[in-house]
Amino acid sequence: MMGPEELRQYVEEVVRETDEADFLGARFDAGLAWVHHPEGAGGLGLSPDRQAEVDAVLAAAGRLASWERNPMGIGMVAPALMVHGTPAQRELLRPIFTAEHLWCQLFSEPGAGSDIAGLSTKAVRDGTAWVVDGQKTWTSLAHTARFGLALTRTDPGAPKHAGLTAFVIDMRAPGVQVRPLRDLTGGTHFNEVFLDGVRVGDDARVGAVGAGWAVATTMLTSERTVIGASVGERGTGAIALAVETWRRTGCDPARRTELTRLWVDAEVLRLAALRDQETRAEGGPGPGGSGLKLRRALLEQRIARFAVELLGPAGLVYDADAVRAGGPAPDDPVWTWLQSQAYTIAGGTSDVMRTIIGERVLGLPREPGLPRDTPWSQIPR
Repeated sequence: MMGPEELRQYVEEVVRETDEADFLGARFDAGLAWVHHPEGAGGLGLSPDRQAEVDAVLAAAGRLASWERNPMGIGMVAPALMVHGTPAQRELLRPIFTAEHLWCQLFSEPGAGSDIAGLSTKAVRDGTAWVVDGQKTWTSLAHTARFGLALTRTDPGAPKHAGLTAFVIDMRAPGVQVRPLRDLTGGTHFNEVFLDGVRVGDDARVGAVGAGWAVATTMLTSERTVIGASVGERGTGAIALAVETWRRTGCDPARRTELTRLWVDAEVLRLAALRDQETRAEGGPGPGGSGLKLRRALLEQRIARFAVELLGPAGLVYDADAVRAGGPAPDDPVWTWLQSQAYTIAGGTSDVMRTIIGERVLGLPREPGLPRDTPWSQIPR
């Protein structure tokens, strides 16, 4: 087992001897992508809490790449493939980490947004292959993704959580059509995806037939944890923009108390995220990530609203041309406020987060509804 100093020296050697252009691949091969993964899968077989030691050395060397270069792949798909994938599917981890292959998540549907387990996209076995038909929506980055991980229904007669199966979808395969959806900011980072007779081999199946909900749970738990924990350093992110806007608009003393309260809340969230990181290092992502996700979504909406209110009439407009042209989003309070409206929906709605917290964290009784063993085909839609 590597001690802290031995691990630091190992990371420094990899950084020192690796060319900048090849570093992500070399980092994976050296086991520094996810140190808790086994050797050969981007890890060293260490405990998850050792990743912080690696990241500290990489950050000091200017080599700590953001997970946002491939957010769905690194933040969601990789954990699912590591837990549920075959050895062949785990070979996809390297191009995921290097962002050679961008990924998307094919879960939500027009009739199954918050209730993902109610989805109707079907996969029917055809010899040694499967044929997938259906529609997905709100699919972030589908227009740039090389692959997607899709949740499908393979047994309509089973309860809704039990009749699901996950598949890797080639986004360039015949029958896959991606159409952009323009959001409030003018951007088109998410899409609707139509799957019309898409054929996939059984080797594209992730997990057992009917075990798709376990794959989905791994992905969603990881996603919510990433969203909740991505709060940055003290005084950065949305709260930094609010402080800068307050100064730029005249340092209104009447709004100082409100700004201070928001800053304190942002700091409390940051500290809660650090505590959650320590907890996850011991047992992996859990339902507590839903609490962080909920708190961050609500807080960033409050912060963005505060910044826009400071602008007065100027808060009614912003330069959307760069966004529509596909350029970088402007560092603008109005754009931030528009974007923040999705925070309480993306990654699971706030009501879903509250249900998870109530049932799985607080142990409250399940909300009234149909019996869990009701076949999906008998559930009104």
